[in-house]
Amino acid sequence: MERPIPKVVGVVDESGAVVCAYRKDENKDESWRAVPRKKTLSNYAKALFDVFLPAGYPHSVTLDYKPYQIYDSLQAFSSTIAGMLSNRAVLQGMGVGDAGSSATGAVLLSVLQDSTGRIATIVFAHRFGQAIEPECKFYRFAADLFNDTALLLDVLTPALPTYPKIMTLCAAGILRSLCGVAAGAAKASLSAHFAKNGNIAELNAKDSSQETVITLMGMLAGSLFVRVVEGRLAVWCWMFILVGIHLWTNYQAVRSVQMRTLNRQRASIVINEYRETGVVLRPDQVARKELILLWNAPAICFCRAFPQQMQLKTSDLDHLRDKNFFIMSFGMSPEKNIVLKEGATPQDALRAYMEALANGGDMLDDGQFWKALSSAGWDIDAGAVETGPAMRLVMD
Repeated sequence: MERPIPKVVGVVDESGAVVCAYRKDENKDESWRAVPRKKTLSNYAKALFDVFLPAGYPHSVTLDYKPYQIYDSLQAFSSTIAGMLSNRAVLQGMGVGDAGSSATGAVLLSVLQDSTGRIATIVFAHRFGQAIEPECKFYRFAADLFNDTALLLDVLTPALPTYPKIMTLCAAGILRSLCGVAAGAAKASLSAHFAKNGNIAELNAKDSSQETVITLMGMLAGSLFVRVVEGRLAVWCWMFILVGIHLWTNYQAVRSVQMRTLNRQRASIVINEYRETGVVLRPDQVARKELILLWNAPAICFCRAFPQQMQLKTSDLDHLRDKNFFIMSFGMSPEKNIVLKEGATPQDALRAYMEALANGGDMLDDGQFWKALSSAGWDIDAGAVETGPAMRLVMD
């Protein structure tokens, strides 16, 4: 039986778009000729967008990548303009244009501001570094709160006397450093979430290209702003407007992200819904219920320090024969403490946290629940409920 001969052969890129096509020449049996592509406006637009979008878009990224990037671009634009107004205020505060000011004093003030910021970076990374990935949406938005507070402090500096001005500039430098740590770490976690084909590096590179273009546009608009907006009242009014736009667009960007890992808040939402209706929510459904900044966390924690007066019970240790964890309380405290055994996996930590949320019982012992979690799109093997050092109990 003869194999059918195709009439058209095409070449497609990562997104499935046809790059070129060949049609069999009817006059020549062994010859194929190229089919000329029609040059349309959409082809030129696609070529332009390919410069700034990941290869294979939209198939190479998650569905929430597009709304996040739209809002992220808008926030970068407003932030650039607000940054130019604050930079002018800082220069005025340092005495630029004042014949009585000292260049050496301005340099020393800049060094002091930079030094305090670097120290704050070290302390913040040590204290909160392990919590940023599980709570990346919180820290992504918190980074912009730090940044906008620093911008407002910068605008305040020209009206302050010398020593309060120095303290204000140092505080702004600290907040800006905290913003850099939180935003950078959260961005890495979000990039890993958006990338579907292991294209994290390329996704970050294209994100930098998008940010460069938006920043250039913001600098152009900001150049007009700093020439027109001169008075103190006008500067403050526009700063509040720009900061408001910046925070709103950032909030919308973070809200649009549909994380597939179960951190403490998302696990609580899933468990509460499952107990009430028996339904396991999908990541997009949980994202609509998730709070960004304020959330009443349940009194559950993972043991980070074991007090000397703590007494372990044989019944608690017996739990470790069948499970890699047990749940206990210290003294009269209502807080539930999760103790993990050496060798416990991230899934064990998630099971322990959910069991503590469900107040024990056999509700979560059914394997159907965990299968339903995976079917709903949750990554139950990712460690997102532990936000500190991983302490484990060793049994000899």
